[in-house]
Amino acid sequence: MKAQDLRLEDLLESDSRGGTMRFAGNRVLLFDAVALGLLRAQLVENFGVDATRALITQFGFSHGWCTAESLEHALAWDTPREWRIAGGRVHRLQGLVRFEPVPRERSGVVAEAIWNESYEAEQHILHLGLSDQPVCWSLAGYASGYLSRATGKNVYAVEESCRGKGDATCQMVAKTREDWGDEIEPLLRYYEKDCLEPSLRGLRDSVKQLEARLASQKHAIGADQRFVDNGGIVARSKVMVDVMDLARRVAAVDSSVLITGESGVGKERIAQFIHDTSPRAAGPFVAVNCGALPEQLLESELFGHVRGAFTGASSDRPGLFEAATGGTLLLDEIGDMPLPLQVRLLRVLQEREVRRLGENRTRRVDVRILAATHRDLRRAVERGEFREDLLFRINVLQIAIPALRQRPDDIVPLARLKLHDFAQRFGKDAEGFTPAAQRYMMEQPWRGNVRELHNAVERAVALSDRGPIDVGDLQLPGKSAPTGGGAAAANVEASLEEVERQHILAVLEHVGGNRADAARSLGIGTATLYRKLKKYKS
Repeated sequence: MKAQDLRLEDLLESDSRGGTMRFAGNRVLLFDAVALGLLRAQLVENFGVDATRALITQFGFSHGWCTAESLEHALAWDTPREWRIAGGRVHRLQGLVRFEPVPRERSGVVAEAIWNESYEAEQHILHLGLSDQPVCWSLAGYASGYLSRATGKNVYAVEESCRGKGDATCQMVAKTREDWGDEIEPLLRYYEKDCLEPSLRGLRDSVKQLEARLASQKHAIGADQRFVDNGGIVARSKVMVDVMDLARRVAAVDSSVLITGESGVGKERIAQFIHDTSPRAAGPFVAVNCGALPEQLLESELFGHVRGAFTGASSDRPGLFEAATGGTLLLDEIGDMPLPLQVRLLRVLQEREVRRLGENRTRRVDVRILAATHRDLRRAVERGEFREDLLFRINVLQIAIPALRQRPDDIVPLARLKLHDFAQRFGKDAEGFTPAAQRYMMEQPWRGNVRELHNAVERAVALSDRGPIDVGDLQLPGKSAPTGGGAAAANVEASLEEVERQHILAVLEHVGGNRADAARSLGIGTATLYRKLKKYKS
């Protein structure tokens, strides 16, 4: 057989029932190119470009070497040369690249080719953008491995041009170690295992730093906390401990989750915790605020688009559903999503496939959906602002995060944690809070919840000179300090009933008149709230 006569059906065997496929006698697997592109992006993010290049190059070398060994005796070659030059043809049959040999006019060249439609250049540009160096690492490794096995010499394939760095084509030239001379020296490290050691050592150092930071945080907020994690979640109150226990259980399954709570309570942090403790933790965590983007831009962000789909769409772009494949997608403030997009979202959740804007074909996605909102979605359904079928789809499991004023035991530990973080950032000594400052924080309503508390502590650390943080450091300009004794101390003449009335009306105003939200914030039933409001009007 001649190399040019190779056909896929000569090499590929598949069981009609599925399960196994074999190529030249060896078991092979099918992988989605986008998934490999996402893997590359995650490796670069975690280990750096050099270590990722070494890892992928060595993988490609092993792939090429094993392929050459399999093909040597799998087919009846006309001559040994046909087996040696078959690597490029096999490269093409495997869908990796379209291989076009270039006549060898330079001395010492083992092989030379133009690589068209390189999957690596395509995926690198898609997920990481243009590079300042060639990016077809596994293809170069494959060619090096195949040719090394076929010739019995150390052969290295090098890209002289690459689409991944903006060139018109990808062009490869392969020579032996001797013929390359000193020119190959800088690239040899990508074929050596030691190239990975600096990145692995850096990763170990990062883990140690993270462990030290966690230990320091726990010391800063006190040893009696029942829960603290690196994301800034603190749970000392029973109600918050229950929330975290529920989040742990929810993380173990793959169902959709609706996370509710007022603005600033930490819905995204809970979503991140669910992802980090789930079987999808190794995949990406992607968050998008559905209320922060115009409808067309949000549609493009979620589902992606193809070139020419709308003005300004100069290239194909995957959406966040594709980017989050294998991981978790958080749809924050989903209650603000326009109704037309809710229809498209419902279809994606039902079919588990997306269609980019301007494209006819669909793409399978494997994503866990978390949704978050500060709105009462059932009321929104009644008002025709949210689809009921979409609510059923996202509300398989629900986690309601209480407002900070409903868990006062968490206020001071949270403040201590952020005091420690901000003191490190600003290079100041963290000496804690005075007793008066702690009382002051416990007495505040914190309408902005944890976010407002964090802002107050950051302002206090930034403006304080030295010593523990006092009441004056925490106060906003023009806001008087409490005289002691709690919220009622502001008017010692008021009756308990009057204090209750003022508090209920203040909460109702804060939630924009939404009585269901007010009842939930107050910890009473809606019917009880209606009776009290009716009494106040009489």
